[in-house]
Amino acid sequence: MTMQIPTQISAADITGLVLAGGRGSRMGGVDKGLQNFNGTPLAMHAVMRLGMQVGEVLINANRNLSAYESFGVPVWPDGLADHAGPLAGFLTGLERCETPFLLTVPCDSPLFPLDLAARLADAMTAQDAEIAIASAPEVQADGQTALRPQPVFCLLRATLLESLVRFTQGGGRKIDAWTAEHRTVHVAFDGPADPPDAFANANTLAELHALEQR
Repeated sequence: MTMQIPTQISAADITGLVLAGGRGSRMGGVDKGLQNFNGTPLAMHAVMRLGMQVGEVLINANRNLSAYESFGVPVWPDGLADHAGPLAGFLTGLERCETPFLLTVPCDSPLFPLDLAARLADAMTAQDAEIAIASAPEVQADGQTALRPQPVFCLLRATLLESLVRFTQGGGRKIDAWTAEHRTVHVAFDGPADPPDAFANANTLAELHALEQR
């Protein structure tokens, strides 16, 4: 008996994961997800925007866990040591995910699209992909605008847990090296109705304040 490919992925099939486990080194070592954006912690913005799109939300954080727990959703630290980067968060999310799909977003992009989950899910189903990654326009060094993958905005099939365990246990840490092993679709968010700064992130306090002014 062959397993049927779903014709549509519902919001209830997706667990959302806010990645807040980084060191915040470019922000002076502060816990980035707890920095205020228009009066509300960055990670809380992500929780609220994800909550409108998925069935359940989790946070991946490695410090100030009680502060994150006050947002009202489960909080899980990395299982891998040494702040192993976003893939450590992916791994934590897949280990805790009880739905068929996991959608990851970083804590420092408070304006990400409210149709992110739906568009990634539609593309994943249409292409029978295992991974769907957002792409967004970015201004390059030469002043030209080009589409660039945003790999931390990633919809994953939960069945990829075993693959990611093997990859990270082998020392792998780069998202693109792992996703290259799987059927991956890139989804462009560059339509006329897509805000150009939807995926803008705040790596420094200056960038955070600039985002607040937009």
